[in-house]
Amino acid sequence: MSRERTTDDIEGDVRARVRGIYTTAVTHRLQSAGIEVVQASEPIRERFENSFEHAPADVRIETTRDRQGLEISGDPEPVDAVAKLLESVAIDSFRWDDGVARGAVFDGRVVDAAGGRGGTVDLGENRRGYLPYDDVDGYVDDDDAYRLQVREPTPPWTDDDPRVVPSVSVHNGLCSLSEARTGVSAAFSGPRATELVGMTDLLATEIPDGWGLRWERAAADADLEAMNRALEGAVDRIRDLEGALEDAPAEPDGPASIATPQATTWLWFGREARFALDDDRRAVETTMPGHHRIKAGSRSASAAVDFAEAVSSDLTGEDPFPFAAVSRQFGPVEGDRLSLGHGKPDGRLITLGSGEVTEWDTDGSLTLERSMRGGGTYDALGVPKAEGDVAITKLREGRWWYPTTYKSADGTTKGTYVNVCTPVELFPDCARYVDLYVDVIRQTDGTVEIVDLDELEAAVADGLVSDALAEKARGVAEAVERALSK
Repeated sequence: MSRERTTDDIEGDVRARVRGIYTTAVTHRLQSAGIEVVQASEPIRERFENSFEHAPADVRIETTRDRQGLEISGDPEPVDAVAKLLESVAIDSFRWDDGVARGAVFDGRVVDAAGGRGGTVDLGENRRGYLPYDDVDGYVDDDDAYRLQVREPTPPWTDDDPRVVPSVSVHNGLCSLSEARTGVSAAFSGPRATELVGMTDLLATEIPDGWGLRWERAAADADLEAMNRALEGAVDRIRDLEGALEDAPAEPDGPASIATPQATTWLWFGREARFALDDDRRAVETTMPGHHRIKAGSRSASAAVDFAEAVSSDLTGEDPFPFAAVSRQFGPVEGDRLSLGHGKPDGRLITLGSGEVTEWDTDGSLTLERSMRGGGTYDALGVPKAEGDVAITKLREGRWWYPTTYKSADGTTKGTYVNVCTPVELFPDCARYVDLYVDVIRQTDGTVEIVDLDELEAAVADGLVSDALAEKARGVAEAVERALSK
């Protein structure tokens, strides 16, 4: 079981997970008060110099859907400590403690099942909940009784009822345990997800009978120690919850509160509070006047603020084009799909397939990996194409050439082909340029050669490529040849 915290040590022993438009400002304010932030997102890791643990959180702090304030949920004492700190942001900050907290368990009775996708549930003492029909097995009718858990609380300034579901689970950001699941799974896919599921058997903490474990996205970078701490904390919460449910009726019997293992508090920020949070954020990152005031207006306004600030930050460098800002906002970034738009001087556009961006950098460079089909040979290299081959292309915004290295399924290099072209432009879904015919190849034995000069000369003769552009292409090819020959 987790130890009981006292008022004297609570702030120094609180771990908080923060998400939403106020994250940078809130993270700065929490850290200044000695509260540890965990499970930080990648932008937060980049903005702050200190490291962030992949540890379970005592408190989750999330921006409300309407962006007007914060939900603070978690263990009661840490929630109170964090709420006291953040409600002091400015004179127009307001706080409300919720009687229908996240994770609370109620016996509820359906009072209006006529809704299209869900019904209204009486939770007792003038408290209502919304029960989505998709979460219930069978038909729902008026007066039906269920044991329900609050999955999504709602702020007091909205008309929505909190979402309740007929199953019990616990969450800590890294993992969740649910009686509605079986086995071990991950909330994402890929090799790392498979690895996490497999590593679960190595943990010292066992999954309780009757509960299914799911690793959340934030666990992708967690090591075995962090995974075990997360599972151990979740199991402790399950035991506490099961203890509270032992005294409850075996079957739901009328509206009543059964267990409130966690607390939920809401903060609403006024204009002065948002500008005060601007000051907190400005201590860490480029922040325009009215940053949070504008972001609170709409999602499109929020995106515009991100873009404007990123452009402002990028323009402090030597490159007049703010690639990092544009790419972060619109793509491409790591994980995106990107095709090669291989233009020709005669006006044709040939798409050389698409692949996944596996690496991305703020300097305007990225790595694109494409799966190749078997049959034929690679141009100029004379090497057969085989099923399972991979083409690894290195692209950089504004560069007059780009290399592609072909590798077999076992990782053996088959050769490198450098395309000479007009300056590459990395659009959200396609890298665009015009091919200038001349290319440079490097064989596996180290031989380097300029190829297709005759095609460039023919294009000049046909009036498709100017003398100046052809001279530039030859110069680029010669420079690449020298570099590859070293």
